[in-house]
Amino acid sequence: MSAVNKAVFARLSSPYFPILTALFVGVMLISNIAATKAVVLFGDWLHFDLGPLHVNGLVTDGAFFLFPLSYVIGDVISEVYGFRAMRRTIAAGFAVILLASLCFWIAIKLPAADFYDNQSGFEGVLGSVPQIVAAGLAGYVVGELLNSLVLVKMKERAGERRLWARLIGSTVVGEFFDTLVFCSIAATAIGIATWSDFINYVVIGFVWKTLVEVVVMPLTYAVVGYLKRAEPSYREALEAQQQSSVPVP
Repeated sequence: MSAVNKAVFARLSSPYFPILTALFVGVMLISNIAATKAVVLFGDWLHFDLGPLHVNGLVTDGAFFLFPLSYVIGDVISEVYGFRAMRRTIAAGFAVILLASLCFWIAIKLPAADFYDNQSGFEGVLGSVPQIVAAGLAGYVVGELLNSLVLVKMKERAGERRLWARLIGSTVVGEFFDTLVFCSIAATAIGIATWSDFINYVVIGFVWKTLVEVVVMPLTYAVVGYLKRAEPSYREALEAQQQSSVPVP
């Protein structure tokens, strides 16, 4: 491998990295709560059978519009800061989501006031969260680690070239395993009881999340480009790499 194709990354002392980590953790936390609601899109008119798959609308959950953003943020972190930085981000998300789950469990168990009439609703929403949290943690640890690893390995081979291929390739791998693991654990928590609905849930989730990555790719390119220009350590590493690749006369 020539020196010019080796990947470079910014240092973690950056002021931008904590902001990206906070956004990632926030998206994951909100998604784990919103995902407790089962959602059927286009249920009035989308009906067809394809082998064992019986489609009566698109079965998904309440976080379908937000969760793909976590992969966009994960791609930005992996591209600019590397796999080590993404591991730290995943660990931070893991800790925060576990803390949230514990707090929700304690809040449910606390004795309700006589004038509080929403205990059953409170339990109905947040009572499912531990299973959703387990699904989310398992899915996103597997998916995000694979997403980051694939992206960084592709960057090590291509250098700064072919960012689009890294974004799509890593997302396909990460989202597939994320969706499969999450849906396998979370399905019963949101009321999915048949194989048809489960397959529908997995396929729709995977396709949707991958399509979101493609649709927002111009935004991802813009954010990555901005950070690479704004991060002095990234520019320094790139310049040092380029200088080392120049043949000595």
